[in-house]
Amino acid sequence: MHETDIISPTRAITLPGAFRERVRRSPDAVAYIQYRPETEGWQEYSWADTAAEVARWQEALQSEGLKRGERVAVMLRNCREWVIFDQAAQGLGLVTVPIFTNDQPDNVSYILQDAGARVLLIGDREQWASLQEIQDQLAGLTRIISLERLEASGLDIRLTHLADWLPATATSGLKNLATDPDALATIVYTSGTTGRSKGVMLSHRNILTNAAGCIDLIPIFTDDLMLSFLPLSHTLERTLGYYLPILAGSRVAYARSIPQLADDLTRIRPTILISVPRIFERIHARIQERLEEGPELAARLFRRTVATGWRRFEYRQGRAPWSPALLTWPLLERLVARKVQARLGGRLRFAVSGGAPLSEEIARMFIGLGVNIQQGYGLTETSPVISANPLEDNLPASVGVPLKEVETRVGKNDELLTRGPCVMLGYWNKPDATRQVLDPEGWLRTGDKVRVESGHLFIIGRLKEIIVLANGEKVPPADMETAITRDGLFQQALVIGEGRPFLSALVVTDPELLDHLLRQLAPGTGEARDLDSDKVQQALLERVNACLHAFPGYARIHRLGVLQQPWGIEEGLLTPTLKLRRERIMTRYAALIESLYAGH
Repeated sequence: MHETDIISPTRAITLPGAFRERVRRSPDAVAYIQYRPETEGWQEYSWADTAAEVARWQEALQSEGLKRGERVAVMLRNCREWVIFDQAAQGLGLVTVPIFTNDQPDNVSYILQDAGARVLLIGDREQWASLQEIQDQLAGLTRIISLERLEASGLDIRLTHLADWLPATATSGLKNLATDPDALATIVYTSGTTGRSKGVMLSHRNILTNAAGCIDLIPIFTDDLMLSFLPLSHTLERTLGYYLPILAGSRVAYARSIPQLADDLTRIRPTILISVPRIFERIHARIQERLEEGPELAARLFRRTVATGWRRFEYRQGRAPWSPALLTWPLLERLVARKVQARLGGRLRFAVSGGAPLSEEIARMFIGLGVNIQQGYGLTETSPVISANPLEDNLPASVGVPLKEVETRVGKNDELLTRGPCVMLGYWNKPDATRQVLDPEGWLRTGDKVRVESGHLFIIGRLKEIIVLANGEKVPPADMETAITRDGLFQQALVIGEGRPFLSALVVTDPELLDHLLRQLAPGTGEARDLDSDKVQQALLERVNACLHAFPGYARIHRLGVLQQPWGIEEGLLTPTLKLRRERIMTRYAALIESLYAGH
């Protein structure tokens, strides 16, 4: 029998208030599970254990002379220390600024300066090395704390190893100076329609009501276990994989790394998985590859299992009548479905897919194999969930129904507008950008086009061209293309990657400048004249990505299709005002585009 013990937003008041209440209710229950390399094993930590650490970190933060409302930044992979730092800061009334661990130094510098961060927590020498590249731009930082003991240089007066920074024990218990639910809790930088990231300001109420709304839509129990692997700097993981378990009293285990994720799934055996489509796409691709290589009988059995499982799902959802074929499900599940279920740990109650669209074909396959996938939708600006599919009313082609306190309506040009307690306070230091998306009545323009059927939202397109990668990262292609074509070598550029694992680009090169580059690569020979050769491709990629230094780290081009015939108005590839006709260009070069993603 599953038990629930939900902390309401009114009881919690603030994020550190929720943590304190969970510690009070469940001091000895397991909160976090983390792999420790020194013991080569997984270690469990209770809520009380974690609270004691938070108190130590709070005393260390207080020694930095920080005032309420000042910003502190964290650039760590997912781990318990991420949570401890955030809780310590929040409890002192500080504002947390998360940074992706693999972000480009230029963007890290921009975020730290724009937010005015005073303290930065990093993990290892890889992050330290990236800071060395921008050390002259970090004058605002007064302290850099590292989990790994590092050799200090350049910034050495500010660099401190965690063990040297923390007091041996806390002289007092948890502090909670955050008493206003509408106070700023965090600034999360997200890319929009400009190259530079915008800082989304989220309050305690924004995040708490969003997490509570998710629990109201899909029940979470105290014995649930999540495996955390999406970056905590991503609001989807932070709200659902960190704050939500505090409200629900469930457990969180931290994956060691993406390459080790498959092993961690079978070891931890989570009951809930928060993911982006890319994980399911990879499993789907591997299954299809094995089916193509294997005997036809196995492929037929697999297809029959999926079809029967889907019919069973539709029957249980109340959308289809019972069929005698369902009598074969126990056997098909044992022969086929459980093998796939086992790859995800074997005891998933459900998996959430968000951050980017998941194709209906892939969702149907997993659901047909007994893996419940609930697709949802949201924005960093909405903390982030706007809608999700309930367990009992799951339409995989949709992004679900709005959360209880979230209002939605369809505006001009079918744009989805939303309003509610989870909508951001605004963009940090950008009042004009805030006014462009948030009206005086609190309605947020999502930029996404929508249709509504049976109470479910179906995303049908975007008003402004934004590419959403398979991992949920968003990039503005037009701004990237402008940056690329500032280099005279590239006369025209088209960035692609919607729903793909990485960005690629089609580029039209200047004949003379290209010839000059080729002669530099292989003077006096024809060795480098092949535009598809690794040497030429690498040189061109370096030129392209050098143009994108001002963009976030994930806005990098990984493959190039090099063209020498310019796109013109006559062929219908440009508008009369010389804007790219994106869809026509992508249709014209569909085969080339597919070749850029071959094998991925």
